[in-house]
Amino acid sequence: MPHLAADLTAITATPLAEIPPSGIRAFAQKVDDIPGLIKLTLGEPDLNTPEHVKQAAVQSILDNDSHYSAQKGTPKLRRAISAYLKRKQNLSYDPETEVIVTVGATEAIACAMLALFQPGDEIIVPTPSYALYFPLIQFTKAKLVPINTAKTDFVLTPEALKDTLRQHPHAKAILLNYPTNPTGRECSSSVLAQLAPIIAENHLYVISDEIYGELTYGIKHTSIARYLPDRTLLINGLSKSHAMTGYRIGYIAGPANLISPIAKMHAFLVTAPSNPAQAAAAEALEHGDYDPAQARPIYQKRRDYLVKALNDLGLKTMTSEGAFYVFTQIPAEYGTDDEKFALDLARQAKVGGTPGSAFGPGGEGHVRFSYAASDADLHEAVNRIKNFLVTKDDNK
Repeated sequence: MPHLAADLTAITATPLAEIPPSGIRAFAQKVDDIPGLIKLTLGEPDLNTPEHVKQAAVQSILDNDSHYSAQKGTPKLRRAISAYLKRKQNLSYDPETEVIVTVGATEAIACAMLALFQPGDEIIVPTPSYALYFPLIQFTKAKLVPINTAKTDFVLTPEALKDTLRQHPHAKAILLNYPTNPTGRECSSSVLAQLAPIIAENHLYVISDEIYGELTYGIKHTSIARYLPDRTLLINGLSKSHAMTGYRIGYIAGPANLISPIAKMHAFLVTAPSNPAQAAAAEALEHGDYDPAQARPIYQKRRDYLVKALNDLGLKTMTSEGAFYVFTQIPAEYGTDDEKFALDLARQAKVGGTPGSAFGPGGEGHVRFSYAASDADLHEAVNRIKNFLVTKDDNK
């Protein structure tokens, strides 16, 4: 087994070494090897990819569709994305110049930041929010400007945005994620309509991560791009809506002047996505509107069960409007030490949840549970949490 030559250590040191890994993955690595652990940590749907979508990938392979695709993605898939966004959000994007197919929404986020952020740029992020944003902003040497939304029910308010912009009048962009990971909160169209003129007046552009947009409960998802199409980069994908995490297909749509440098960065990083995966994604977008419609009631039932069960155990939580996460307060005796609670829960009860502090300011003192798990696992997890809390109280 080779070991790095000692004289190369300094040569290979990079700024990347100074950036911690995603808090979600870092914690999962601490607990994933615990025998018998019920993993409610990662946002991985337990549902299968729809059959018609799988068959499209198979047919692509059988058709020897094995050459490089166009760097921005196959024309068929880009047309399907454009038609989908028109159908769902009444947004018009030219599939030739305003859409890029990426290797998951993660690559879309990374390409956007690497192409557009410069050292010193101030980037506003309502928190708690998806943990990946923070190391990517740090890597570009931009400056994170968090807005703690814990006191406003985890939704960005116009007042909070105005106050932040008074303190940071030269901010370049705002990164929105609705429905939000980790809280599952959605931003209503009425709030978006109030945020939009503030964003425009302050010359911000928007990166809008809408990967959970198809998974909402009792409220229809509205994109901020409907109010600000000329300054929004809309990011989405098929991983959550169609249980296609392993296919790694996302996309980014926006004004051509913003898409052009992002396409260049995308070409440098990955050349192009896989053809069979793109064929599957095109099928999902063209003929798969019913697939997330079937998944929604399954997730909603699990959400309702988990919220009630945790509340009954004295763990205060709210009912989210989207995604597949429950964000709950930890027991009072832990204070805000959510990592200790999550570690105790994993080691003693063998239930994995993600510490809220991994998601930035406002997440402290909470834990995120994913209900993208089977009913049986959720029921067993609740029983284990109950026994853990009872045992802990008995040992006081």
